[in-house]
Amino acid sequence: MADHTWPGAPLVTAAQRGDVEALTALVYGSYPHVHRFAHTLCATPQDAEDAAQEALIILYRKIGMLRASGALASWMFRIVRNECLRRTRALVHRGPAADSEGPDTTGDTARSAEEDVLLRLEAERVAAAVAALPADQRRVLVMRDIQGLPGRTVADRLGLSTAAMKSRLHRARSTVRESLRDEPARTKGAGDDA
Repeated sequence: MADHTWPGAPLVTAAQRGDVEALTALVYGSYPHVHRFAHTLCATPQDAEDAAQEALIILYRKIGMLRASGALASWMFRIVRNECLRRTRALVHRGPAADSEGPDTTGDTARSAEEDVLLRLEAERVAAAVAALPADQRRVLVMRDIQGLPGRTVADRLGLSTAAMKSRLHRARSTVRESLRDEPARTKGAGDDA
């Protein structure tokens, strides 16, 4: 696949008209770009593979929704980005202990609807901050802090020394912390400054 250009408008138009060969060529021609983009955005290689596959399925099923045949690349990038964010949010919501414990482990009272909304908003902020990290830092952060893998395991899986893994993890945590500090949570209404 030496060709690094997206499939052209005539192929997109033919696929939109229902030409099965054109649609097949469109999916195959888009794959390298979608795959590359997913690997730069998603937290893990497995998430990237899954997000790329999901994006290609959406392309196949919903090509008719694309309004401008020249906008294929931006449309696909948006789909991949959203899928990667969705997967990162799922990791944040699930967390390492959430699988074995119920939604409310305090034994006190159930959370209010407002608390649920605030928790969701906070999780989305964290997921967006993690998704914005460079790929090398994001992988280390997700594997270590979200998946809960031991540092040595993370370093081995990524082919890094323990020191390099720790350095990337430190940079990732600092960047996320700064990002969250720079964009405070929106817990007040627009006119609630008092």
